[in-house]
Amino acid sequence: MGSEAAPAGTKPRILVVDDDRGHRTMLRALLAGAGYETLEADDGDAGVDAVRTHPVDAVLLDLRMPRVGGIEALEAIKAVRPDLPVIVLTAYASVDTAVAAMKKGAFDYLTKPVDAADLSRVLDKALEFRRLEEEIRLLRERLGERFDFSSIIGRSRPMRELFETLALVAPSDATVLITGESGTGKELVANAIHQNSPRRDKPFVKVNCAALHENLLESELFGHERGAFTGATAQRKGRFELAHGGTLFLDEIGDMSPATQAKVLRVIQEGEFERLGGTRTLRVDVRVIAATHRDLEAMVAEGAFRQDLYYRLSVVPVHLPPLRDRPEDIPLLAEHFLRIYAEKNRKPVAGFTPEAMDLLVRHDWPGNVRELQNAVERAVILCLGERITPQELPPALQGAAAAAPQAPIPAGPRTLKDAERELILRTLEQTGGNRTRAAQILGISRQTLINKLKEYGRS
Repeated sequence: MGSEAAPAGTKPRILVVDDDRGHRTMLRALLAGAGYETLEADDGDAGVDAVRTHPVDAVLLDLRMPRVGGIEALEAIKAVRPDLPVIVLTAYASVDTAVAAMKKGAFDYLTKPVDAADLSRVLDKALEFRRLEEEIRLLRERLGERFDFSSIIGRSRPMRELFETLALVAPSDATVLITGESGTGKELVANAIHQNSPRRDKPFVKVNCAALHENLLESELFGHERGAFTGATAQRKGRFELAHGGTLFLDEIGDMSPATQAKVLRVIQEGEFERLGGTRTLRVDVRVIAATHRDLEAMVAEGAFRQDLYYRLSVVPVHLPPLRDRPEDIPLLAEHFLRIYAEKNRKPVAGFTPEAMDLLVRHDWPGNVRELQNAVERAVILCLGERITPQELPPALQGAAAAAPQAPIPAGPRTLKDAERELILRTLEQTGGNRTRAAQILGISRQTLINKLKEYGRS
């Protein structure tokens, strides 16, 4: 492990590596005049040793030295201290030389004779860059200790960037707007934000704004008093009250009516509301996280969504990438779902054949993670061996000519209708008679499944 930077409170220390004693003396004078301490080495080997044994903040490295050249020394220094800014010096204003050094990790380069103003400018920039890099490193270490996003699967660059954003926003009380296509996991992310926030021990309350009629949604959100409307036989608390001290997740907020939008805006701004049919103003402390697959900016432009509510919700916007933009995460997700459903269905399925995994990775997944999850559950249920093969995957992954999942073929002719009947009945058996789940796995509606069972005399 290399030596660290100069101790806090001391002058920044610059290591000068140059075989020309006169040039070292000139640089020492320039650096002293700019407020720096210096350390000197007369060849590349001595420079690398100095980095290992002394605290330094930056290196000025001559590229042309007789024994160990600058490029070789640069590589060794970066191996010891990857974070250390190295500024290379060359008497030859060659673009090729500069490019070669930058590719090896040099921060910048200066040509000889070195101009004092250029030297000061480049060193200031290098030291500021190193300070910011150190701040980011410490921040990431602290975030790694404090936050757990293990429920969200992914190692791709878009997901790593997402984790960094979540780690920064989770401890705050800021409203968050999560956008992304259907099936990308918006609720999972909202829950992860709550679980890594100071409100983690308080309620996490969910409302799907698209699932309820306008009047029912208002009652769900704000509650109602007895007699507020027909059927309101008792007072009922709304989701804002139930989420007091915690987090309220408003899913598919783009489907909310303008009237309800106005009331939600008031709660976010003022922290107060009235129950339907009530006159008493109630106050709540709730963090709001909203999600939508719609383009809210376009809806604002069209007048379909309140601009002031949009700005209140999108204090911190978080966008979830579609699965097709992070194909390297597909094997991780597929294996994760396989373990879950193999255990749930008590099936000894250990993995995927290479051909099956190749089909999974090459598919576009318009339904995103949710579609992949359903495909893996279906494959586990239909799998008769230890590994999932292409035959157990949905036909959409195999192309138009792909066959349906195969069962042992009995003697004698089989029609397409026979194969369909066998597949439906076997799937229903594997789901323990759960028609809704069987229909989801088969990719048909529940009513279509019921109609098919009637045909088979199994209603």
